[in-house]
Amino acid sequence: MSKPARPDAPAARPRGTAFLLSQIGAHAAQRFAERVSALGVVPSDVGLLRLISADPGRSQQSLAKELGVVPSRVVTLIDALERKGLVERRRSPRDRRHHELHLTAEGARVMSEMLSLGSAHEDEVCAPLDEDQRAQLTALLETLAAHHGLAPGVHPGYRALPR
Repeated sequence: MSKPARPDAPAARPRGTAFLLSQIGAHAAQRFAERVSALGVVPSDVGLLRLISADPGRSQQSLAKELGVVPSRVVTLIDALERKGLVERRRSPRDRRHHELHLTAEGARVMSEMLSLGSAHEDEVCAPLDEDQRAQLTALLETLAAHHGLAPGVHPGYRALPR
């Protein structure tokens, strides 16, 4: 049984756009983390796997630059993916001082499963929107991300990950 509102209680404040973006973002991130945990990975792993699969053979240095983190941070992240058997470093045939990053067979399998998980996640988060509304929301969010200098396809959370 709910209590009646007190007559002197402040009215509920309308929620602003920034708050709603944060609220939906936190909810979506939590749900995504729950989904990918079934694959034995965390969201930051998925982002790295996606970047490596889009450009097989890329260097750790190029990955650090794209993520906006120091190269030593990428070494730590790749070490974790290597321990999980998802990524391998190969000596570059062009410059033996550098390593190229490649998905392992297991990494490719996880990425394949991620396609269907990602699609289901997108559908769940955007369920109440029709196709035109989704397109409009995406365009508006892309405009905001560009205005704030956010790199397309790169989550800014990599800069805040624990060391």
